[in-house]
Amino acid sequence: MRSTTHTATEAALREAMGNLPTGLTVVTTSTGGVPHGTTLSAVMSLSMDPPMVVVSLARTSSLLARLQRGGRFGINVLASHQDQVALRFSQPRHDRFADLAWHDDDGAPRLPDSHAWVLAEVSSTLPAGDHVLVVGDVLAAESSTGRPLTYWQRTFGTHQGF
Repeated sequence: MRSTTHTATEAALREAMGNLPTGLTVVTTSTGGVPHGTTLSAVMSLSMDPPMVVVSLARTSSLLARLQRGGRFGINVLASHQDQVALRFSQPRHDRFADLAWHDDDGAPRLPDSHAWVLAEVSSTLPAGDHVLVVGDVLAAESSTGRPLTYWQRTFGTHQGF
């Protein structure tokens, strides 16, 4: 059972982190040719030499179960017009890819019109509280012009420089 202090700290942390604008991604992989993916904001560049990324997945994530076996995964950095894609991949549904355009990009499902794309190979996993960090060696990366989809205080938006 959680203590009142722990619960209050968790609520305060959730509120504080809600004030941190973040980019949104759909992280994908393929198992036997069947695509899988989920919306994530907890994605970061880890190293440039060698190129590495980290994604954070809940221990209960079906995507995590697939990535823990190894293999490739894609990070589709969403563009400002892809809020419905973010919602689709954040909600429980049997086939998140149904009626959605995508293609296999060297072992990982890639969504069209994304703001950026990173292809990585799982190199390790690290338990971290109620999540697991998946470390990936970057195999390819691309970016496009336009604006990214962002998330701040439970709302979608985008970023524009000064």
